[in-house]
Amino acid sequence: MSGRQAQAARNDQVILDAARAVFVADPTAPIAAVAERAGVGISALYRRYPSKEALLRTLCFDGLRLYNRLLEEALADNGDPWDVFATWLRRTIDADTHSLTVALAGTFTPTEEMRAAARRSGELNERLLASTRKARAIRGDVELSDIAMILEQVAAIRFGDAERTAELRRRALGLHLDGLRCPSPAPLPGPAATAAEINVRWSAGPVH
Repeated sequence: MSGRQAQAARNDQVILDAARAVFVADPTAPIAAVAERAGVGISALYRRYPSKEALLRTLCFDGLRLYNRLLEEALADNGDPWDVFATWLRRTIDADTHSLTVALAGTFTPTEEMRAAARRSGELNERLLASTRKARAIRGDVELSDIAMILEQVAAIRFGDAERTAELRRRALGLHLDGLRCPSPAPLPGPAATAAEINVRWSAGPVH
């Protein structure tokens, strides 16, 4: 990129980083709060994102593409199936993609491109879980929605500063991993969440 393009990309990343911090903390915050945190004028922000909904879509689409990339990297790893699966979960938690889901599901209308990426997520998740099951490296009654719930539950942990939050999330994930790998588990109570139950949150109307 040229110097001007590189600067524009850096400015855009500053805005997205600010938006993530603002909206994960308070999804109802005004877009002006993002401009203030990013240190840019509101007009400069609106030139890039004409509405709060456009900014939320970009933020969540970026998170979805990162999530898919982590899945693709896990599927390309020929290492021990359990290690591959556990490493993928740890990397996903460290990337903090699911804080966006917890905070922003239902606050905007996803585009068809986002829906296609979400379907891709489902396909990749199914392949990774299937390969882990085939190796008998995970308890047999675990469903994809159980993994989604674990990611959201761990993402909801938010105490103190970023470093302490990361420590507590890794600790919680360690407990979940032991439960997922348990060789002779007691049956899980009740059915897993359905895809409809998980996805209905994204069908809510936009926030202006």
